[in-house]
Amino acid sequence: MLSLFQGIKPVKRDGAVRDALAGVVFAAIDIPQTLGYTRIAGMPIVTGLYALLLPLLAFATFGSSRYLVVAADSATAAILRSGINGMAPAASTRYVALASLVALLTAAFLLLARLFKLGFIADFLPQTVLIGFLTGVGFQVGISVLGQMLGIPTDAHKPIIQLYEVCRSLPRLHPQTLLVTAVCLATILLLRRFAPRVPGSLLVVVGATTASAIWDFAGHGISVIGPVVGGLPRLSFPNVQWQDIPPLIPVASSCTVMILTQSAATSRIYAGRHRQHLNADRDLVGLSAANAAAAFSGTFVVNGSPTQTAMLESCGAQSQLAQVTTAAVVALVLLFLTRPIQYLPTCVLGALVFLVALHLIDLRGLQAILPESRPEYALALTTTVFVVLAGVEQGIVLAMIMSLLRIVHHSYHPRSGVMIPEADGTWKLIPPTAGAVTEPGLVLYRFGAALFYANSSRFADEISTLVGSPPTSVRWLIVDAEAITNVDYTAARVVLELKKDLNNAGVVFGFARVLWNTRADFDRHHLTEAIGPSLIFNRLHDAVDAYEKQKSLPQTSS
Repeated sequence: MLSLFQGIKPVKRDGAVRDALAGVVFAAIDIPQTLGYTRIAGMPIVTGLYALLLPLLAFATFGSSRYLVVAADSATAAILRSGINGMAPAASTRYVALASLVALLTAAFLLLARLFKLGFIADFLPQTVLIGFLTGVGFQVGISVLGQMLGIPTDAHKPIIQLYEVCRSLPRLHPQTLLVTAVCLATILLLRRFAPRVPGSLLVVVGATTASAIWDFAGHGISVIGPVVGGLPRLSFPNVQWQDIPPLIPVASSCTVMILTQSAATSRIYAGRHRQHLNADRDLVGLSAANAAAAFSGTFVVNGSPTQTAMLESCGAQSQLAQVTTAAVVALVLLFLTRPIQYLPTCVLGALVFLVALHLIDLRGLQAILPESRPEYALALTTTVFVVLAGVEQGIVLAMIMSLLRIVHHSYHPRSGVMIPEADGTWKLIPPTAGAVTEPGLVLYRFGAALFYANSSRFADEISTLVGSPPTSVRWLIVDAEAITNVDYTAARVVLELKKDLNNAGVVFGFARVLWNTRADFDRHHLTEAIGPSLIFNRLHDAVDAYEKQKSLPQTSS
């Protein structure tokens, strides 16, 4: 039976008051930032408020994390914009319908991920790749709003072309727009520096909106948002056709991967920090429900946001009751305060988005990877460049492929070698080169990965190198199988052939430290029978003792 409100229960009076106050403060801070996310996504301003309404309530109902904020997020907003750009004019009715369809498809994919227990997919994007990916998103998003901040219109969709257009048009920038942008940025940054608890973004939005209404910014050539539809969202199915679904599947798939990865990483961090038991499967249901709520309320895909989660925690929240309160505040804004929003200058939203982009660009994180792992640094940097040049959707696909290839590379080139006993009873690993032995006549060979079709030939080649050409001085070769977690059909055939070849060369071939699950593979593929139970040892020292008893005897095949 599905248990609801796991992120809220149990509710205690003191905790409820604390979380309710935190939700009000969070709403004041987050509403301006979420309005900025609508610019990233290319959606109407009001849909940013919608993203802070029903999706928050849906995750609070079905999720398990007490801290994760599931709402509009810059990464998934950028994926959405990149994926449906060109299919319809930004912020148009058709565009909104396509964006809602992406949210609905994403909800379906997340539910499938829960049904098929695919949450592990999130583990295939390591932190290094995420740093590179989000840094690329930051550059792309930052470039996309430069025109808004300077009052320079741009028509291009690719970041590099947008940057070129802005640079080429700098002599024609709009001074008044630049002045408003500069004042807003300076105000927010100064408040962050000297009064971090003051909601600078909210003050800037209120101040700029008021000034725009009083001094008619629009009449002075400063672009403003314009009329915003008030009232609560009307629930409806996205107005789309069946043929709209196929081209949006890659977009929804990219959003799903990002949500799986980012939400799982964020919820795990805060669950560990606050010693909360986390139900990852339940969170997938919550994420699916939140995106379905987004789709039916006419907004865009939502994600577990690390930035907003950190903001909410800093407000003192300790349960999803704070998110429920935030949704209530947003509902009041939709009912009574949307009219003033029409005077908000678009350059102010551009400035807010630009600050979000700067937060995503983690150059220090990239630099910290370099001294510890050059290959991982190259992977992260490649992801960053690819996201900027090719797009967010393509970047996350590349990141997944490169991460998987790196895993395959490690499995294909495992750490292997010959085990040498040390004086203190431990074992030392030396390279598996010709002539390397554990002791005269005995080779204990360690293979450091699962044995499967791709690396089985490497396994056989290294053993052949250690044994050498007949006649050979090696009498016994024992494989240390502690790191071999499974053996597939192809690898089993290779082991059987290797057994025959070694027997023909007069070499006894066996295994040691075979794990119980690997032993099941041995039995299924008839390796136990072929090698002989007596030559499958529990410990390395048992193999050495057996060799010592036999080394005075003539060489025999087992």
